[in-house]
Formats: sequence, C-alpha cells, structure tokens
Amino acid sequence: TCRLCSLLGLLVLFVTGKCSHSPEPDQQRTLPPGWVSLGRVDSEEELSLTFALRQQNVERLSELVQAVSDPSSPHYGKYLTLEDVAELVRPSPLTFRTVQKWLLAAGARNCHSVTTQDFLTCWLSVRQAELLLSGAEFHRYVGGPGEIHVIRSPRPYQLPKALAPHVDFVGGLHRFPPTSSLRQRPEPQASGTVGLHFGVTPSVIRQRYNLTAQDVGSGTTNNSQACAQFLEQYFHDSDLAEFMRLFGGNFAHQASVARVVGQQGRGRAGIEASLDVEYLMSAGANISTWVYSSPGRHESQEPFLEWLLLLSNESALPHVHTVSYGDDEDSLSSAYIQRVNTEFMKAAARGLTVLFASGDSGAGCWSVSGRHQFRPSFPASSPYVTTVGGTSFQNPFRVTNEIVDYISGGGFSNVFPQPSYQEEAVAQFLSSSPHLPPSSYFNASGRAYPDVAALSDGYWVVSNSVPIPWVSGTSASTPVFGGLLSLINEHRILSGRAPLGFLNPRLYKQRGAGLFDVTHGCHESCLNEEVQGQGFCSGPGWDPVTGWGTPNFPALLKTLINP
Repeated sequence: TCRLCSLLGLLVLFVTGKCSHSPEPDQQRTLPPGWVSLGRVDSEEELSLTFALRQQNVERLSELVQAVSDPSSPHYGKYLTLEDVAELVRPSPLTFRTVQKWLLAAGARNCHSVTTQDFLTCWLSVRQAELLLSGAEFHRYVGGPGEIHVIRSPRPYQLPKALAPHVDFVGGLHRFPPTSSLRQRPEPQASGTVGLHFGVTPSVIRQRYNLTAQDVGSGTTNNSQACAQFLEQYFHDSDLAEFMRLFGGNFAHQASVARVVGQQGRGRAGIEASLDVEYLMSAGANISTWVYSSPGRHESQEPFLEWLLLLSNESALPHVHTVSYGDDEDSLSSAYIQRVNTEFMKAAARGLTVLFASGDSGAGCWSVSGRHQFRPSFPASSPYVTTVGGTSFQNPFRVTNEIVDYISGGGFSNVFPQPSYQEEAVAQFLSSSPHLPPSSYFNASGRAYPDVAALSDGYWVVSNSVPIPWVSGTSASTPVFGGLLSLINEHRILSGRAPLGFLNPRLYKQRGAGLFDVTHGCHESCLNEEVQGQGFCSGPGWDPVTGWGTPNFPALLKTLINP
C-alpha cells in the first residue's frame, strides 16, 4: 500500500495506517510536575503549529562553521549573511510545495515562513489539526509557577509517509515551557566583618574579573547584545533603573533596554528575567541590549522554538546572545534535538556568539533500566554553543579565588559525539582526573560541557522594586560571561575586526588562555552508594564542571583581540 501512497501522492496523503510515519516517537509526553489537564480543547478552537521543513546542505553548513570559527583558517571571521545561509539550507522546491499543498488541503490558513524558508507556521482549527496529525489529541493544561495555560497533545502524532522526507517535526504538540531552577540560598554565616562584601553585585564582579571603570562600551559602535527568556516572565524597566541606581554608580551604563522582541506583558517581574537583564547590562556595560521575551505567545506555541524562528527571520542581530534555558537531553526527541542543533550551526555560520547556562543540577541523575546514570542537559550539550558553568567564592564574603559551585551543570552528551575542537582537552581530563566517576555513568565519547564558567552564587537582584539577595544559578553566570564577550567585541569592532562569533574552536585552541583556572571542588550527582552525590571534580586545565575557567578580563581581551 505504501507504493500506492506515493503514486497517488497528495490525493491519499490523508490515508493513515501503513502509510504513516511518526517523526518523534522518542519525545517524552508525560506531564511535567506541577501541570494538570483541563480536558480536551473545543474542536473549533484555533491553534498555531510550526512545521520544521527538511533543510538542504547541512553537511556543507557544518564545514562553513568550522572555516569561519577556526583562527587558523583563511576564512576565519568571514561570516555568512542570513541570506547566504538561506541560499544554502532552504528546503528543496519539492519539499516546500509538498508541505504547502498538504497544509492547504487540510484547511490551514495564515501560513508564515521565515527568511530561510525552513519553518512554516500555520493556523488550524483543533478539528483540522487532529485530522492532519493523526493520533494527536489536543488538551488544555495549566501549570508552572505562573499558572499559565498551554495546549498540547498527550498522544503521539503521525504524518503521512509521503511527508517523511519533507518534515523534521511539528512544534506545538508535546514540549512544555521550562521552569526556572534559580534558587535563593540561605545566607552564609560571616565571622568578623572587615573588608567583606555581602553578596555578588556588579562591582564585586568587576573587581573579581579585573575590569576598570574604562571597561565599558564606547557608545560609538553598532555593537549589541541580547538575552532570551522563555519562562512566563517579564522584566520591568523600573527594576533595571533601580538596580543601576543601587549598584551601577561606578561605571558608565545604559539604564534601559534598547529593544524588546516579543510581548512584554503587564505581569509581575520574574527574578530570572530581572537577573538576566541586570547582569548582562552591568557586565557588558554601556552596550545596547535587546531582550527576547516570550509571554503573550499563543497557548499552542513553544517559546524556545519561537525564538529560533525569530533568529532565522532577522538579518541584523546582536552579536552575543545569552540564554538560561535547558531541558533533560533524554526528554527530547532525536528529530527535535538534531534540528535545534542545526539552528545553532546557522547562528554560528553568521558569526553569532550563543551562550547557554550549563544547568543547576550538577552532573544530574536518572535511572535507566534500574541503573543510575548522569543526566546531560540540552542545549548545554550542543557542540555549536558555548556553555557556561558556575563558581562560588572560596570565602563567600571576600573577593577571593573561585571554587566549584556544586550546582554547576556539566557532563557528557549522550546524543552528540565529541567535536574535534575539544578532543585533546577532554582526553587530558579523563586521563588525569583522580576522582573519575564509574565509566557506566557517562558517555566519555560525547560532547563534553561546560566550556567556561563565572560566579553563579549569591547575587543581588532587583525584582518588583525589591532588592533580593543570595540568588544562585548558572542563569547568573551566563549573562556575566556574555557581557564580557560583548566588551571584547567592542574592541574588535573599533579596530575593524569581525566579532568573535562561535567561540569554542578558538577557546580550546588557546587552551583557556585569559581565564582563571578553577581547580577545587566537585559538583553534585546521584545520591546513591556508588557515587554518594558526587559528580565530576574540577582540576588543572579543562574539566566538565567549570570548563576552562572564569574570565580574567584584561588577559582574555589580550588573547581574543587579534586576529
């Protein structure tokens, strides 16, 4: 019958059974904790679904990323424009036509594509969507800290077999919005109070990482930076202004965000949203800053996917993007993970520096057929992003050297093989670390992360007009590292050079030059007899807890300014 399917082509695209194909059989569909179903959605309600169309020349794209990101390549820094990327990856005319006909026949309306033509977002009624995606059944759920509503399908969907070569996956069916893992830790106890600081503020960061008052944006370039937020959270301009009034007195800064992409609603500010903006703008001080904000999206959209579509639809983007979002690698379908990874390749080819938080659960832990293993996080585990871990001060009240923050996410991907740029560093770690966990706990040949780190413990944040102390998580270290890279980009742009782009090949080639090596401490993992809550431990050189270490700004600037 499947031969018949392909012969009759579009006429029997609706025939299910033998002729159907499941794009995401391995996508986790269990309800995340804290979500409840409110029942089936009315069949006449409208949904927005995103179809990821099969791209062309992905191999070639990965070669180009290597060429523009490797300092020893003649093409280093010669980035592609969005239009170049579109020329390369856009789906074949056959793919585009087949998918469009299929959608139009199903009654889809208001379809929008992006510049690269590899995503199509359309509106359908629930009835039409359930006919189109056989097996899907749309329910409304409520959950998350903000008690938000989403529409998702608890059952897997199938596509007609004739579409298998044309569609990677359909967004808006299974993945739930993430929740924040930021914590407010109890205040440490101080003894004696001379020369102490009481938590991390911009001036503590600037002191620790050796920035002077002159290390700020010049205000004369078109340099810009961005943070992206996918929690149902807002930041308030008034919080940013108050934060800078309290903590921004000794360096030039901008007191407002240059551009908000997405809906900024009227809700309460979230600590995470406030933290991202406040520290990106005080580390990358006086540099124009964008915020990608997801609230106000339609209930059936996936916020993270929406952000990727925005990147593929805007030709002039900030050079540095910091993102504090992650999911368990094992909870995501292989089709989704591979496609999102290609989206990061597209960003790298364009010279964007994309930083992700490494996560706040150390090595993580889960049980696979009765045996414990570490649990990697994605996108932290993507080989095409720079992943930022976390540290604490050795003495929580003094600006001293840094040790591991035990929550710092790190480990080895179970999906992505180790990229060549890090093979030597990882081999060195595996052969020299005195406290390696049992080999059954991790995939030693996978992409290892994080790449770098910064302080993640004990931050002051202003949220809803209230200064809040002791906020901790790698969603603090990520914007700090991102802001410092923006300052380095500023110098590069002023001297006529290209921005840094995808940093990892250069970072590993320079073996962590310009970074403070963090050599003390281990992060957390499975609480069992065998590993007793201990994951990997940091040591000299690169390690899967703090990467190459934390920024020593003048030294890092020196090593990254030329060529």
